[in-house]
Amino acid sequence: MKDIYIADLASYEEGKLFDSHFLVLARQQRTTQTNKPYLSLTLCDKTGQLEGRVWDVNDPRVVKDFQRGDVVKVRGCISRFNDRLQMKVEQLRRAQPGEAEKADMMPATTYDVQEMWQRLLGFIDSFTEPHLKALVGNIFSNLQIATAFREAPAAKQLHHAYLGGLLEHVISLLTLADRIAPHYPILHRDLLLTGVMLHDIGKIQELSWDVGFEYTTEGVLLGHIQMGASLAEKTMESIPGFPPRLKTLVLHVILSHHGKLEFGSPKLPMIPEALVLNFVDDLDAKMQAMQGEFDRCAREGKSAEEMTGKVWALDQRQLLSTRAWLAGDETVPREAAEATEAEQSQADLFFGSK
Repeated sequence: MKDIYIADLASYEEGKLFDSHFLVLARQQRTTQTNKPYLSLTLCDKTGQLEGRVWDVNDPRVVKDFQRGDVVKVRGCISRFNDRLQMKVEQLRRAQPGEAEKADMMPATTYDVQEMWQRLLGFIDSFTEPHLKALVGNIFSNLQIATAFREAPAAKQLHHAYLGGLLEHVISLLTLADRIAPHYPILHRDLLLTGVMLHDIGKIQELSWDVGFEYTTEGVLLGHIQMGASLAEKTMESIPGFPPRLKTLVLHVILSHHGKLEFGSPKLPMIPEALVLNFVDDLDAKMQAMQGEFDRCAREGKSAEEMTGKVWALDQRQLLSTRAWLAGDETVPREAAEATEAEQSQADLFFGSK
């Protein structure tokens, strides 16, 4: 097991040397403004990613025979550039067999995967529409699909970009959708939950996660929306007596879930279930991205006044952590500030305790 993770490095003094193992996600030869060559690295472990720099490319203490996908042992120190942590690499070599655990190298969900999977199966058991129950039941009973769905990230980098992220995202959406459905009687609850379960099913083919998170060739050429719709259509065709109109609605929910043509949806949402799916999907992605940004700020030891960051989903606008900022204001009644802790625990109701 690793002694030092990327998440630990925020508390390290700049210039203090440390040794640890990391997975190489990328390496690239670059030049400085003065035309001096250096090596740019992207290193990761299960707690996150970090940019590394080898400023002396001819240093014999840095081996040259490593590539993307290798686990390496690094000696280096932390510095900051544009308010971001960065590693200055002093020594680097490839890890010996058995020297590091691959499970320590990749970011992963902090929730219990088996517990989330059982929650997914519980939602399937709650279906009352027999054809939709057969559809999702058949898909998730496929061992290859089930294994990939439990492992896959939800994205390469935008949101839930870690092992188990797809399942975590879907469980969060199922919880939200199941609460929304009774509030709007117009909604077909089982159709909405089917859309939640299958809207990103194509990502198990669109993405690869053996070494970091990348798009497959098929994913680049087709995309997860088309892949997911194709899988759903083939499965529905294999179920005797599956109603044609219900099939059309399932496909529409999948095809329209990005909400806008410019976001990759072949169709705009035109039924209530598709509209709700688009909204909750967008909401969950943005909230997770914001949470991740504030978690990064906290790991780097920023004060409440400094708990700001930029997130892709909000057009790079500046963000402020409401709870952290209010908690540092002495004019806010203490009971109001402390009440946020209980409110924050509501997020754990999605999954149970971490």
